[in-house]
Amino acid sequence: MNTFGRYFRCTTFGESHGPAVGVVIDGCPAGMALAEDDIQPLLNRRRPGTSPLTSPRQEADRVEILSGTFEGKTTGTPIALMVKNEHQLSKDYEELREKFRPGHADFTYLEKFGIRDHRGGGRSSGRETLSRVAAGAVAMKCLAERGITITGKICEVHGRTLPAEIEREILTAKAAGDSVGGIVEITATGCPAGLGDPVFGKLDALIAGAMMGIGAVKGVEIGDGFAAARAFGSQNNDPMTADGFLSNHAGGILGGISSGQDIVVRIAVKPTPSIAKVQQTRDIHGNGCEISVGGRHDPCIVPRIVPVAEAMLALVLLDCVLEEMKYLR
Repeated sequence: MNTFGRYFRCTTFGESHGPAVGVVIDGCPAGMALAEDDIQPLLNRRRPGTSPLTSPRQEADRVEILSGTFEGKTTGTPIALMVKNEHQLSKDYEELREKFRPGHADFTYLEKFGIRDHRGGGRSSGRETLSRVAAGAVAMKCLAERGITITGKICEVHGRTLPAEIEREILTAKAAGDSVGGIVEITATGCPAGLGDPVFGKLDALIAGAMMGIGAVKGVEIGDGFAAARAFGSQNNDPMTADGFLSNHAGGILGGISSGQDIVVRIAVKPTPSIAKVQQTRDIHGNGCEISVGGRHDPCIVPRIVPVAEAMLALVLLDCVLEEMKYLR
C-alpha cells in the first residue's frame, strides 16, 4: 500500500536513488493558506547531512508545490509535493546487487516482488519518509487551525537519556562501524474528546498502525503502555473530578476514543541495519557470505525519525477530525 488515510489521503512515490520523491494529497480542505515555507521547516529537521550524528548524504530537500493551490491557498483539489534527489552515489551500493543486508528489507522485497532496487533499498529506504513528512506538514497546519499541536522528543538512545550521553553513544557506535536505536515520544495537545471509533476503528489502533508503518519502528506504547501491565488498577486508572482528569496514564485515549487530554505516544526505534561492521549474510544465489555495508548511513536514526513520527500522528488525527466533521454534517 502506498496510500495512507481515508479522508486526508496521501499517496507517496519515488525511490531513494530515483530522480525525486514526493506525495499527492487528496482531501485537504479548501481555502487554507499554504506555501513551500509551511512545509520546509519539518523537512529540514528530517534531512540528512546536518551533523556528525546523521548520514553525510547532502540533500537540500527543497519542496515544490506542483498543484492544488491558487494564489497561495488550497483549492480542495489534489496537492502534489515533490523533492528532487540531488546527491545519490549509486556506485556505493554495487555490492548489494548480489548480497542481502541483515536486518533490512532486501531479502523480503526480492521474495515478494521478484525484483528489488539494490541502490539504497528503493522504497524500503528511509528516504521514503520524506514524503510522509511533507504530507504531515500540511496536516499539521490544518490541525493547528483547529487548536491541535504536535511535538516530539527523544527519550533515550541505547539506554542513555542525557543529551551529552546520547551524542557520545551515537558517535561511539559510528566509530565502531555499528549503530544504535532508541525511544521517541510524540504528544498531541488540544485534541477534542470524541475522535476515533469503538472496536475496530479505535484511535489508539490507528495510531499504532501508523507508527508501525515507519520502517525502523518495532514497538508502540500509548500512555503508560507496557508499564500498565505492572501496575494496580488503582494506580493505572485516571481519576476524574468536576474539573477534569487528575492523571493521564491512558495517554489521552479511552475505549479507542480521545478523552480531550494530551495524546501521548512512544515508539521503539531499532538500530540502523546498514552498518560497516562485518556481518554474516547470504547472496541472491543462496550462498553464505560476509558483508560490510558501505555508503552513507545514519549511525542512529532516532534524531531524524522525530519529525516522521510527528507527521504520522498528524495524518491520523486529521483523518479522524475530517471524519468527525463529515459525520456531524
